[in-house]
Formats: sequence, C-alpha cells, structure tokens
Amino acid sequence: MNDLAKLTIDAHGGLERWQQLAQASAHLQTGGVLWTLKGQAGTIAEVDVRVALQHEWASHSAFNAAGLRTSFAPHRVALETHDGRVLDERLAPRESFAGHQIDTPWDRLHLAYFAGYAMWTYLTVPFVFATKDVVTEELAPWHERGERWRRLRVTFPTAIATHSTVQEFYVGADGLLTRHDYAVEVIGGSPAAHYVYDYGEFSGVMVPTRREVFPRQPDGRPAPDPLLVSIRLSDVEFA
Repeated sequence: MNDLAKLTIDAHGGLERWQQLAQASAHLQTGGVLWTLKGQAGTIAEVDVRVALQHEWASHSAFNAAGLRTSFAPHRVALETHDGRVLDERLAPRESFAGHQIDTPWDRLHLAYFAGYAMWTYLTVPFVFATKDVVTEELAPWHERGERWRRLRVTFPTAIATHSTVQEFYVGADGLLTRHDYAVEVIGGSPAAHYVYDYGEFSGVMVPTRREVFPRQPDGRPAPDPLLVSIRLSDVEFA
C-alpha cells in the first residue's frame, strides 16, 4: 500500500477503526437509466442494504417484493425469503454475464450480483486498498472543477468481485475521495466516471451519501448525460 492509499484511508477514519467493525447498513435510493436498460426499473429503487466489512458479502431487502432479500458473495448469488429459505440461486454468477452489453436485459440474479458487489465496493472503499493482494500506484494528478485531485490506480485480485480489475480513484486535498473510474466488465466494459458527494461521519467513518455515475469519454471527461446511476444513502450504521 503506497503513501496516497494510506493518506486516503486515514482521512476516511483510519485502518485501526475499520478493523474494529464487522458490518455496515444503510437505506438506499437509486435512480438513473441503467435499471430501465436492464429491464429492472424499480426493483431496487428503495431498499435496505447490508454488507460485511472484513469479507465480501452483501444483501439487499426488500428486493423486488416485500419479504425477499438477496445474498451475494463472489462465488454465489441467491434470492431468499427473510427467514432464509432459498428461492433461486446461481453459482459462479460472473460467468452468466458473458457477451453482455449495456442494453442486454438482466434477470433478478444478474441484478442481485451487480448490486451486491457494487455496494460492497462502495461501502468498503478506501479501506479495501489495504487488503492482501490489492496493488496501489499513484498516477499523475488530475485537474477538474478548478481543483487538483491526486489519482490512485488500484488493481484488484480475481478473488474480489468488483467492476473491473483496474480502477482509478481521485483524492481531494482533504484526503477524501471525489471520483471513481472503472470499466464495467459485466456490461461489456463500459467506461464510467463515478462522483461522490455529501460526506457524513458515521461511527468514526467518513461515507459519501450521494453518488452519480456518468459515461466516461475517451479523454477521461464525463459525458454530461445520461445519468447512468444515482445513489442516495441514509440511516448509515456501522457495527
């Protein structure tokens, strides 16, 4: 882990505090055109999300209908009742996205996998940078909105399910993340520029409560539209 990764982790609450915590939960509101493109408009428009912090696992509820929840891990995704009865599951779920493009329809398990790994990533960054086999490297700075942001390239191991193996994170002068770039492998490698706003402190951890994702142009700038995904978090808790 390099110096910029450490600075960013410290600004978000520090690794010592993070290691004292086991899970995070929040109320989640989502918007944007992606869900309609995938035939899943409204499925996770307003749900509760819970993630494990020391291993990769996530769950959304109520998912698609009252009384249903998801269970996501890199090797398996499932739909369950709230008492744990499995209604549907898929092993090796990443393989089911072979050949997908941004407008390829998803079934509920596709959505459960994508939403699971995405929210796990968002709620564990930047602390996941300190995980074994995650490689960090500082790149040349980036200028945007009249500010100078330091840039961190992060390479994830195959054991971690996330948007893409290589991702870039932008760090403001205060050490907090401002932007997150990746190519969404499960929708054909579509390049995205993901902005984070409205930080709050929860149990000693700094968390952005608003996110917006736009297509990323070849010069690295975001396209002004469409808004692919919007996310708002409330009732954030760590335990």
